[in-house]
Amino acid sequence: MSAATRGTIFLEQARVISHLAFDAEQFVLRLAAPKCAAHAAPGSFVHLSCDAAIPMRRPLSIMRADAGAGWIEILYKVVGSGLHALAARKAGEELSVLGPIGRPFSAHPERPRALLIGGGVGIPPMVFLAERLQQAAAAGAGVAWKPLVLMGSEIPFPFRTRPSRIIVPGIPEGTIAAMPLLDEWGVPSRLASGADFPGCFTALADRWLASLGAKQLAEVEIFACGPTPMLQATARLAKRYAVPCQVSLEEFMACAVGGCAGCTVLVRTPEGPAMKRVCVDGPVFDADSVF
Repeated sequence: MSAATRGTIFLEQARVISHLAFDAEQFVLRLAAPKCAAHAAPGSFVHLSCDAAIPMRRPLSIMRADAGAGWIEILYKVVGSGLHALAARKAGEELSVLGPIGRPFSAHPERPRALLIGGGVGIPPMVFLAERLQQAAAAGAGVAWKPLVLMGSEIPFPFRTRPSRIIVPGIPEGTIAAMPLLDEWGVPSRLASGADFPGCFTALADRWLASLGAKQLAEVEIFACGPTPMLQATARLAKRYAVPCQVSLEEFMACAVGGCAGCTVLVRTPEGPAMKRVCVDGPVFDADSVF
């Protein structure tokens, strides 16, 4: 474990509280992991042991965390033998969890119009960030956060969708599908996919940004997680509208704590190009530095 991560990452035997299955082999796993829950932040992830017979852990994004109740929630899609084994775990069983890991998203109060864009397995960090911004706004923390969440998926969403009850100026009238949980929190969301819902979520972001005046655009910051082509498109969009953008990258990982340097990416820094580790130097980076 690198020196920068000592004392911030915890190893726990986590108990499975619930394990819900959704279409297209997608699962929402809730774990009792109080140390991880107490320190998790939107954009951080865990390195999870899927089964005793599989030595390699799997990195999975945290979708929600409740420090008071001591649980974290993970959304994942079965890909490969490790996650196939994880999908068989039942309530009451225990898993080894290492986390929370990584540099999370950082929302800036001077830009309260947070545009959150999540694609596929990039959806969980956006849900986590939306919840934290909503909680901060409800607590009267001094910032009137106004998050908007746009999600895309080429497979059915891992939740039952419904028409949103929240009007979003700048979004086409026919695009009304939303994530119920976000609607209940009072956070507007819109869904798009190649399967069930019209449009493309980056195109929806373009339409919304185009509807804003200069003063409103000056309050916007974009946060994104998903496949690399989606992140590249989002970075171009941010540059066109001259708004800051943070992206969470996905890379194959071995140790996930900065020791093996197997997840490095090329990043532009003030000192010049540098190789940075996605696990601990990221996974969140400034979009302009990586694209």
